[in-house]
Amino acid sequence: MIVEPKPRFQNHLPETIPIFPLEGALLMPGAQLPLNIFEPRYLRMIDDALAGSRAIGMIQPRMEGGEIAPRLFDVGCAGRITSFSETGDGRYLITLTGARRFRIIEEIESDAPYRTVRADWNAYDIDAHTDNTASQVDRDLLLEIMQDYLDAEGLKADWDAAENAPVEALVVSLAMGCPFSPSEKQALLEAASIAEQAECLMALMEMSGGDEPGGSAPLQ
Repeated sequence: MIVEPKPRFQNHLPETIPIFPLEGALLMPGAQLPLNIFEPRYLRMIDDALAGSRAIGMIQPRMEGGEIAPRLFDVGCAGRITSFSETGDGRYLITLTGARRFRIIEEIESDAPYRTVRADWNAYDIDAHTDNTASQVDRDLLLEIMQDYLDAEGLKADWDAAENAPVEALVVSLAMGCPFSPSEKQALLEAASIAEQAECLMALMEMSGGDEPGGSAPLQ
């Protein structure tokens, strides 16, 4: 399925959006997030989204005692379903392409089995425009801190891809792929511009230790 140009979504922002609360899962504008959908309520959500705007809001829950409907962080990122397939056992394999961040105004009562919110799209109007702040990022320093962090954590990366990737791609890939805590991932999501995200990312990588080696941080 062909990814639609970003402006189409920006010109048709839905007032309400279904949300998929998922701890530790981060979607950033312009990035792609593969998802394996199997819970009945979220299968229904995908069906409804495909019949409508194809938009879903990824947002992190504030995990508190395993609540059925936990409180949510205030900011999430809307993605459009840009690929879709159904497995033989009834699961959906989808890819969300990040379009624009939003702030929750309120949660809406609905007969649907999933949660729906009213979204404030103006909170991150920067996502509707070209972000030129990547030029402010010290790329060499970012790569140096990245290498130290990955070495300390025992993580691997494709260095050929990293050295040739634009700053924006590096920042987004690291933000989504590194094993930061939910609150740290949220801080990266809420940082307004690429430059601010890079500053936050470098601070997080410098503060992180290497107590739990293993895993990988692929560049997306």
